[in-house]
Amino acid sequence: MHIRRQIFVSGRVQGVFFRDSTRQLANKLKLGGGVRNCSDGRVEVQVFGPETDVQTLIKWLKIGPKYAKVSTIEVIDLPIHPAEDPLQGLSSSYFEVWQTK
Repeated sequence: MHIRRQIFVSGRVQGVFFRDSTRQLANKLKLGGGVRNCSDGRVEVQVFGPETDVQTLIKWLKIGPKYAKVSTIEVIDLPIHPAEDPLQGLSSSYFEVWQTK
């Protein structure tokens, strides 16, 4: 079953290759979605794909790359509505770095 999640990661997560490392793992897992820095210092991840692979990414997000120090993550379940989905048209194997929000 495919699921969609929005995750906010807090801590020392900007300037430590968090977005690129997230993109690399998500693409390896063939997940869809994207990652971006937020102006409040957090990193936002939106991800779509098989539940087991999404959970693998979330588990990694709790640790992050080598120089990151994750303090908290917030995971939000998002519905999958093809007509309203901002990821519409993306395959579940297309994950990118988005512009800062």
